[in-house]
Amino acid sequence: MLRAVYRAVWWLVAPLAVLRLFIRSRRERGYREHIGERFGYSAGRLPEDDAPLIWVHAVSVGETRAAEPLVDALLAARPDARVLLTHMTPGGRATGEQLFGERVLRCYVPYDMPHLVRRFLRAWRPSLGLVMETEVWPTLIDECRRADVPLVLTNARMSARSARRAAKFGAAAKEVFGGFARVLAQSPSDAERLTALGARNVAVLGNLKFDMASPPGLIARGHEWRRAIGARPVWVAASTREGEEELVLQAFAALGVDDALLILVPRHPQRFDEVAALVARRNLKLVRRSQWATSASAGAVSGEAADAASAAAASAHAAPRALPQDVNVLLGDSMGEMGAYYAAADLAFIGGSLLPLGGQNLIEACAVGVPVLIGPHVFNFTQATADAVAAGAALQVPDPAGLASTLRELFNDKPRRVAMGAAAAAFAARHRGATERTVDVLMALLPESASSQSSLDGP
Repeated sequence: MLRAVYRAVWWLVAPLAVLRLFIRSRRERGYREHIGERFGYSAGRLPEDDAPLIWVHAVSVGETRAAEPLVDALLAARPDARVLLTHMTPGGRATGEQLFGERVLRCYVPYDMPHLVRRFLRAWRPSLGLVMETEVWPTLIDECRRADVPLVLTNARMSARSARRAAKFGAAAKEVFGGFARVLAQSPSDAERLTALGARNVAVLGNLKFDMASPPGLIARGHEWRRAIGARPVWVAASTREGEEELVLQAFAALGVDDALLILVPRHPQRFDEVAALVARRNLKLVRRSQWATSASAGAVSGEAADAASAAAASAHAAPRALPQDVNVLLGDSMGEMGAYYAAADLAFIGGSLLPLGGQNLIEACAVGVPVLIGPHVFNFTQATADAVAAGAALQVPDPAGLASTLRELFNDKPRRVAMGAAAAAFAARHRGATERTVDVLMALLPESASSQSSLDGP
């Protein structure tokens, strides 16, 4: 009964979903591109192509970046295979293009309607499907099972809050989660919740995000920026969300540390102009990263040039000019440079956590060796946050006032700051290895060849 209701609802909302794409495209025009793919009309692969196809679904930017080491490892383990990377957002797609170029195929995943999913599966004929973290789409799971495509929930996480919500659906939830061929969980608590919801063949393999490494060139770029910034105290507010920048700026105003510089990096590129205007209303002097240090970062994608996937860069080897001392805020309006922002800072605050948004990934900052501060709302990253705090790599703050006071304490206590940075790097290094363990499991599920699958040839 619930399945019939769910599918009926999709028939009703599909036209509204398209309308929503066009509304969102007013701020990010990528939403009006490749719309046919969202209805299963993708190029697919040639009928005579029998190479195994590994399909990896990474909904947006964070999941795509988390998938990078896994995709690289899969291509190394099976050089005869092809990888299809699917997304739901233009940001995820742009990130995939930036990270992998022509090494992978790409398209949007279709809406969760039976005939659309079947059309997608017939076009691509995947040998194995992977969905990252929390992507649970009932029809997608059902149709993959019907087509004999093993579907694996990879780097899986399940917060207590989400588990309570899913459990309300009773037997229907168990049927959905039981449809995965394997579930590869980040932590024992994730595994326990997923098993209680009906998942089968659950294994705890760790968090793939610990295997994400900022390229040495990106770290060197951040150090170069820091030399151009000078000896002032620097903190980065990374992956901030709508409504949160105002709270970050409140903390900045209360900081009381002379010459401090805030590097402010909104999570969504379409909000760069909005955040710049917010900073201007506070009478703070702002410089955009796309207008400063471009000569040092030819690989970056500025917010204004994201759709063209190219930065307005000059020489890739020239040092950036010195940042004027009266600049209060450096706006991080670029994609793919988070490692450089962390490397340029003394302290990092991880956004999505001052408001009840669930937090964002703190592992990348730890891996760079920068001390981490994070707000109270971390229900999407509960285990990683608790582990980082226990390791002395991170501190949790209750509100903007707590953020300001903790920043002040750490800016005034260099030995403690250095110790936290060392603990952060050690914490990130200690938890690596999930990628290798995941590939070992996936290789056992991948056939030697992708010969025709008769179950995909149905109506």
